[in-house]
Amino acid sequence: FLIAFSSIVDFIVGQKLYKEENNAKRKHYLMISLFVNLGLLVYFKYTNFFIETFVDSFRIFGKELEVSTLNIILPVGISFYTFQTLSYTIDIYRKQLEPTKDALSFFTFVAFFPQLVAGPIERASHLLPQFYKTYKFNYNQVKSGLLLMAFGLFKKMVIADRVAVLVNQVYNNPSDYYGFDVI
Repeated sequence: FLIAFSSIVDFIVGQKLYKEENNAKRKHYLMISLFVNLGLLVYFKYTNFFIETFVDSFRIFGKELEVSTLNIILPVGISFYTFQTLSYTIDIYRKQLEPTKDALSFFTFVAFFPQLVAGPIERASHLLPQFYKTYKFNYNQVKSGLLLMAFGLFKKMVIADRVAVLVNQVYNNPSDYYGFDVI
C-alpha cells in the first residue's frame, strides 16, 4: 500500500511540476512530495527511536515516564523507494527530466525488485528509458546470463554452504574461540 501511495503521489506531482511555470507553485508541489515521502519514512523508521529518546531524556533528570513504543512494522525497501521517487520528483523540479506519461513504467521504475531490496538508488533518467527500448532475443547474452547464474548457484551451494558450517560454529559459541582460531 505505501509504495503504491508514494508512487501515485510522485507520479501526479511530477506531471504537475512539469506543466507548472510559476516557481512558487512548483516549490509547493515539490514540498508536497517531500512532506509525504519523508513523513512516511520518518514515521515508519524513526517513531520508536524518537519515543525512546524522549523517555530516556527524562531519565537523565530522574523522572520515569511510562510510555510504550508502537508496534510499527518497517516496510521492506521503504528507504530505497522513498529516495527513488524523490529523485524522480527532484529531477523534474530541476528541469533535468521530463516526467513519464506511462504510469506503469513509473511504477515499475519505483518497484524494480533487484534494486528495491539491495540498492543502489537508481536515477529515473537512467532506468526509465530502458523500459521503452525494444530488445531482440540474443542467444549469446541469454547463455552468458545463465552461465553466470549457474556459477553463482554453484558457489553458494558448494562453497558458501560448506563454509557456513564452520562459521556458524564460531558464531554460536564465540567465547570458545581465540582470535587466531577465527582467522
